Amino acid sequence: MVKIKRALISVSDKSGIESLAKTLNEFGVEILSTGGTAKKIKGLGIPVKDVSEYTGFPEMMDGRVKTLHPKIHGGLLALRGEKSHMDQARKHSIEMIDMVVVNLYPFEKTIAKPNVTLEEAIENIDIGGPSMLRSAAKNHKSVAIVTNPASYPDIITELKENEGSLSESTLKGLAVEVFRRTSEYDNAIYQYLANHPDIFADILPRVEAASSASARFPESMNLVFKKAQGLRYGENPHQKAAFYKDLSSGESGISNAKQLQGKELSFNNILDLNAAIEIVKDFTEPAASVIKHTNPCGAAVADSLSKAYVDALDCDCLSAFGSIVGFNGVVNRKLAETVCKNADFVECIIAPSYDGEAMEIFSKKKNLRLLEVPGFKRTSEKEMDPRFRGDDREMDYKKVVGGLLVQDMDSCFRRNDRVVTKKKPTKEEIKSLLFAWTIVKHVKSNAIVLCQGRKTVGIGAGQMSRVDSVIIACRKAGDRVRGSLLASDAFFSKPDAIEAAHKAGIKAIIQPGGSKNDQAIIESCDKHGISMVFTGVRHFKH
Repeated sequence: MVKIKRALISVSDKSGIESLAKTLNEFGVEILSTGGTAKKIKGLGIPVKDVSEYTGFPEMMDGRVKTLHPKIHGGLLALRGEKSHMDQARKHSIEMIDMVVVNLYPFEKTIAKPNVTLEEAIENIDIGGPSMLRSAAKNHKSVAIVTNPASYPDIITELKENEGSLSESTLKGLAVEVFRRTSEYDNAIYQYLANHPDIFADILPRVEAASSASARFPESMNLVFKKAQGLRYGENPHQKAAFYKDLSSGESGISNAKQLQGKELSFNNILDLNAAIEIVKDFTEPAASVIKHTNPCGAAVADSLSKAYVDALDCDCLSAFGSIVGFNGVVNRKLAETVCKNADFVECIIAPSYDGEAMEIFSKKKNLRLLEVPGFKRTSEKEMDPRFRGDDREMDYKKVVGGLLVQDMDSCFRRNDRVVTKKKPTKEEIKSLLFAWTIVKHVKSNAIVLCQGRKTVGIGAGQMSRVDSVIIACRKAGDRVRGSLLASDAFFSKPDAIEAAHKAGIKAIIQPGGSKNDQAIIESCDKHGISMVFTGVRHFKH
């Protein structure tokens, strides 16, 4: 047990500090403090000694230097049982500090504010706080280090139960919490500075000069994810689960979405919502997606979101029961009425925002989950951001047992499009093919998307053979398959899928190309009067 006789308290988040300070005072603990924290504790009628008085050295440089002093760190780091340490402490009038209560400058909250300047962010990089945390945590056998206000109630209870002392197990747990917090804090600073437009513009030439592998994929990775919410269960009821946010991500999407109404989100809801919003981000025109099990059962672009939604739903309204819907614009009254009128059952809707009339309409459906995405950016808008020029800064992580696969996000749409058949697609067909090609990268492989104009009419997803995906997409399309256009996420290895497409009445195909049988595929298209475009880019999605 460690008896707390002297404590240093310096906190930016002052919630709950009154109760802790009062408890320490009850046990006769001498309190050292700084600035606003000292003022607050003094206001409670509790004696406080300013750190500057204790060290004999004034705060300076606008508070940048105040706790970086041997009398502070010596009092934290001295080994109480080591005679030489204690002799040196007495020689230099260093008194022992048994508890440090410190939480850090609010760097993460600062950079989350709109239009925050680089200078403001830098001023919220804490120096003294992490230094004290690390010193105290290193010597946790003798020093209690409290950095999370949520810990105060337990600390207070234990102090009262043990007449002002804390147990060894508590001290160990507090130390571990410190190193978790400081690693999280440092990583947030690193990610912000590395991805800030002003700084990134300066380092970009060096990044481009380095090999892409070493620049993008370092020898070790420190990822920090903050718990956003607990979940009732995972993919299945027997699996426990929670949702964590990537603190380094600058993307708008499900991670920063705000739930406006409806039941608690499930694990599967979050996966489907992510799929829904990522599809519509790829379009500048009004776009809608209808998702089931992370695959689109329909997607469309139109002159209005209402029309886009009706077209997307029409692709496969049977599968759309219990769907997740995504939009890339403001949901208004007309769209809300359209959704309520046309859908048998919608689980969730995600969009950049909703107007008041739409919210009033949806409020009658208490279980419908509504999410808005602040700072929503379409892909074309994101590409204007200096952080994403030439190299998408967002990474894609896929967990395997005992490991992590890391790759760039699939943000390359096409490369060197070329028509490879005798028959050439018309301008309107090209527009439709490019729409289908954009959708197919969001469909699980093997993926086939059929479209009429700029709406899907049939989708084949996740099959073990590409011809099966073609057959399923054609069956889903029904009579609409005749005259439709086809997108395939990867090349055709055999002409059998082309034969199936011809029998169904498909008139144009877009695919990556690159098979050793490309010539046989082209000849099959020429034989059946089907035009074909190669993109040079594959879109596998596992």
